Amino acid sequence: MTAIGKTPPLLEVEELNVTFPTPHGAVDVVRDLGFTLEPGGSLGIVGESGSGKSMTSLAIMGLLPPRATMSGRVRLAGRELSGLTDRQLRRVRGDRIAMVFQDPLSSLNPYYTVGAQIEEAYRAHRQRVTRRQARRVAVEAMERVHIADAARRVDHYPHQFSGGMRQRVMIAMALCTEPDLLIADEPTTALDVTVQAQILRLLTEVRQETGAGLVLITHDLAVVSEMTEEVLVMRAGACVERASAERLFSDPRHPYTRALLDAVPRLDDEVGELRTVRGRGPSPAAGATEGDER
Repeated sequence: MTAIGKTPPLLEVEELNVTFPTPHGAVDVVRDLGFTLEPGGSLGIVGESGSGKSMTSLAIMGLLPPRATMSGRVRLAGRELSGLTDRQLRRVRGDRIAMVFQDPLSSLNPYYTVGAQIEEAYRAHRQRVTRRQARRVAVEAMERVHIADAARRVDHYPHQFSGGMRQRVMIAMALCTEPDLLIADEPTTALDVTVQAQILRLLTEVRQETGAGLVLITHDLAVVSEMTEEVLVMRAGACVERASAERLFSDPRHPYTRALLDAVPRLDDEVGELRTVRGRGPSPAAGATEGDER
């Protein structure tokens, strides 16, 4: 708990567990996870597919599938979120906490213009806002993420935008309510390298302008080294290492973290050489062990 008079962390996660029923019994896809994020701070969550990264973000947002069960605590600026009703969570979600998903094409409704969708997100959290005011906010949000000719493009449909531009629309939608916390779940998936760099620069710019905290979920170690101050490494639903980005990349302590860093291609590698993490990743049912990557 936060000491009296001390500003609480922006985000506190304590003993978070997410469990799914299976024919072979209950499986913890996230287990005993805990971390904090200070106001304006940035945290990268890295790990291979199936490590529990996205389930962690969905648990924070209160968007877990109905069959999943969750235990533990999630607090935003000292306010407990894990016990809120769906109606109460909707007031927080999209307002105080916003999320950028990895696939904007499936997140955007193809039957509505992007402007209408940004307007809807804004009006859902702002009372007594006219359509004209909401439209102005939508145009300003699109200009903020550097979409050219936003006043015209606000009336375009998702299929009329490229993948990178659709992701910009998603970021604009997330920013329109000025959230305190932005969660970006693999925001550069399926984008080419140049567009990836543009989106990452945009997220950095947004943080600097708004002071929002950032949780960046990715499997790309190079991204977290540039984008975040702290890094949390996950495997089989558990945190195997957490450290400042500087320390993690200069002095990784866990064998799995070292194996991940060794697998990053280098310019001095011999032609045809490809380092990999040997062995198979454990299933969440098995848990992560210190030597299983060897």
